[in-house]
Amino acid sequence: MESAGNDERHDVWNNPLAARYASAQMARLWSDEHRYTAWRRAWLALAEAEAELGLPISAGQLAAMRAALEPVDFAKAAEYERRMRHDVFAHLHTFADAAPEARPIIHLGATSAYVTDNVDLILMRESLDLLAARLAVVIERLARRALETKDLVCLGRTHLQPAQPTTIGKRICLWIHDLVLDLEEITHRRKLLRARGVKGTTGTQASFLELFGGDHARVRRLDELVAHKLGFHSSYEVTGQTYTRKVDSQVVAALAGVSESTHKAGNDLRLAAAWGELEEPFEKDQVGSSAMPYKRNPMRAERMCGLARFVMGLATTASQTAAVQWLERTLDDSAPRRLVLPQAFLATDAQLVIYANIAGGLVVLPGGIRRNLEAHLPFLASEKILMAATTAGGDRQTLHEALRTHSHAATARIREGHANDLPERLAADPLFAGVDIRAAMDPDGLAGRAARQVEEFVAGAVQVALAGCPARAPEAGLKV
Repeated sequence: MESAGNDERHDVWNNPLAARYASAQMARLWSDEHRYTAWRRAWLALAEAEAELGLPISAGQLAAMRAALEPVDFAKAAEYERRMRHDVFAHLHTFADAAPEARPIIHLGATSAYVTDNVDLILMRESLDLLAARLAVVIERLARRALETKDLVCLGRTHLQPAQPTTIGKRICLWIHDLVLDLEEITHRRKLLRARGVKGTTGTQASFLELFGGDHARVRRLDELVAHKLGFHSSYEVTGQTYTRKVDSQVVAALAGVSESTHKAGNDLRLAAAWGELEEPFEKDQVGSSAMPYKRNPMRAERMCGLARFVMGLATTASQTAAVQWLERTLDDSAPRRLVLPQAFLATDAQLVIYANIAGGLVVLPGGIRRNLEAHLPFLASEKILMAATTAGGDRQTLHEALRTHSHAATARIREGHANDLPERLAADPLFAGVDIRAAMDPDGLAGRAARQVEEFVAGAVQVALAGCPARAPEAGLKV
C-alpha cells in the first residue's frame, strides 16, 4: 500500500477509501476539519438569524464567533469529549473557549441535531455537486470515444453468446446512457436537499417559541433565515429531532445507482479484454502479476467493480436505518451514518475517478475485434442470405432448413478445431446459386443504424445532459 504522507501512522487502521482510492477533494469534504468548521458556521448562522429577529445578541458576540471559526482545537475537543461523552457538547465548549464573549449565546435554543443534521446535509450537498461534475467528465470522455468508434463493427453478444453485430461506439453509448440517467438522479437528489433548519428537540420548535415570546411568525422566519444562511432554498417542513433518515436512504440509493452503472461497464470491459477487443490503459512500468510477467490484468475495471459492490451494500444499511427510527428518533442511526455516508461518497467518487481514467485512455484493438467478428460472420449473415435467396425465387422454408443443416455441420467442424466452412458449403449448394455469399457477409451492412444512433444520441441526449451540468471536476489521478 502506498504511503499517504509523512504523517501517516502505521500502527492503526487507516480507511483505504481516503488513503488509497478516493480523490483528495472528496476526502477533504468529509474531513474532521471541514465538518467541525461547518458546525461553527452553523452556530454562527443561528446566532446571526436570532440577532436579526430581535434576540439580545450583540455585534461583538457575533464578531467573536466569526473570528474563532478556524482553527479547531481538536486536542481540546477530544479532552472535553472524554469527560462529557458527547461530541456536540465537546465542540460547543471548545468553540466557546475560543470565543468567550459569545459563550452565553452559542447554540441558543438548539439541540445537537441542529449542527449534526444541518452540516451532514451541507456535506451531502457539496459531495453531490462533486459527483455530478465527475459524472460529466466521464460522460464527455466516453462520448468522444463513442464517436471515434461509431463505425467499428464488432460482434454483438446476448446471453454472452454471439449475436448480431453492433459497433464499439454503440456499445459505449450503452454505458453512457446509464450514466446520463445517474446524472439526472444525482442532480435531482441535489435539488431536493433542504436544511433541517431550527426545529428543537422533538421537532416542535418549543424552545424557539419560548425565546421569541410565543411569536410564531418570528420562529417561522428564523427557520427560513437559517436555511438560507446555510445555503439551502428552504428547510424540511416537519421533522422529529432529526430530519427523516429517508433522505439519507434516497441519496445513498442514488450513489448505489451510479455503482450499478460503473459495475456494468467494468464487467463489459473485463469481458472485452478477455476477448482481446478492448483494454484499459496500461502504463509502461505497470506490473500485471507477481508470478506471470506477461499479464495485462484489467485491474482498474476490477477495482471499480469491487468498490461498486461495496456501495450497493451500503444502500441496504441506509434503508434499514431509515426504517427503524422510532417515533421522533433513536440514536441507533448515529454509528451507521458516521460509517455509511462518508464511505458511500468516497467509494463512489473513487469509482468515477477510475472510470474517467479508463474512458480517457480506453484502448481499442481492431485486430481482435475483426478476428472475433469474422469467426462468426457466416452465421451472423444467415438471415441476410436467407432473404436474398428468397428474393431470388427460392422457397423460404426449404432455404431455412438448408441453412440450418449447413450451419450445424459447420459448427460440428469448428468444435473439432477446423475453420468455419459455412460460406463454402452454401456456395456449393444450388439452392443459394443466386446469392453473392461474400457480399452478404460484409460486416458493414450487418450493424443496422448503430453508427447513426451514436451520432444522434451524442448530439441529442448527451449534450442536453452535459449542458444541465456545466461544472467539471478537477483531474484526480489514480493513487494506485
